[in-house]
Amino acid sequence: MKPCYLLFLCSLVLSCAQAQKPNNIATQWQLPDQEWKMRLSPEEYAVLRKKGTERAFTGQYWNKKDPGLYRCRACNTPLFSSETKYESGSGWPSFWQPLHDSTISISQDLSLGMLRDEVLCAQCGGHLGHVFPDGPRPTGLRYCLNSVSLSFEPKREN
Repeated sequence: MKPCYLLFLCSLVLSCAQAQKPNNIATQWQLPDQEWKMRLSPEEYAVLRKKGTERAFTGQYWNKKDPGLYRCRACNTPLFSSETKYESGSGWPSFWQPLHDSTISISQDLSLGMLRDEVLCAQCGGHLGHVFPDGPRPTGLRYCLNSVSLSFEPKREN
């Protein structure tokens, strides 16, 4: 009887933990897999739709310092500002804060035998990267993203 009770408690705790991180992906971007394959390059598709990862220090934005806006490569949603980008030493573009909390969604990622917080585009559900609690102040967060998941819009000069 006690093992069943323990199993029930464990599943209740896990359910509550997952409920704290809602996946608020917009439905208008729920496209069929074939449509994503036509819209994205093979590398973009592998990362954005199949949750792949580009190798560290190989992406086009890991060391970019220009002022501007980073958007989701799949749906063009504005995600991060260069004002919150910093050099984390990880080899991937890193930010300490999204443009707006509503532009991203956080989901538990249990792949690779570890628990991580996956960062998704809230508009289309595209895999962007992961967020870690080892970033700079004021948030203490490091949004570690794949360059291939992003596009860059330079800041316009006035």
